[in-house]
Amino acid sequence: MIEKRPSPNSGKVIVYFEIPGTIWADRINLVGDFNDWNEKSLLLSRNRRGDWHTELELDAGREYRFRYLFNGHEWRDEFLADKFTPNAFGSFDSVVVT
Repeated sequence: MIEKRPSPNSGKVIVYFEIPGTIWADRINLVGDFNDWNEKSLLLSRNRRGDWHTELELDAGREYRFRYLFNGHEWRDEFLADKFTPNAFGSFDSVVVT
């Protein structure tokens, strides 16, 4: 799930990413254009319900490619992304539009 809301900072949007806690993983990282595809920099945490989540402040008016990395080796898409675009690896990247 992705939710977007205005940021108090001009030209920015707060984007909230969430994955249901019913999906098993030891760790989940959010990897994309916004962190130069660094596979370790954005680790999702768990909320009180057990859902995985993180929140980013991103520039408004842009498109960001991203994917989730489960347990350091399994790539997954966000099925509720704004759109999808092919990548160089023969699969697709999720896209969030701010």
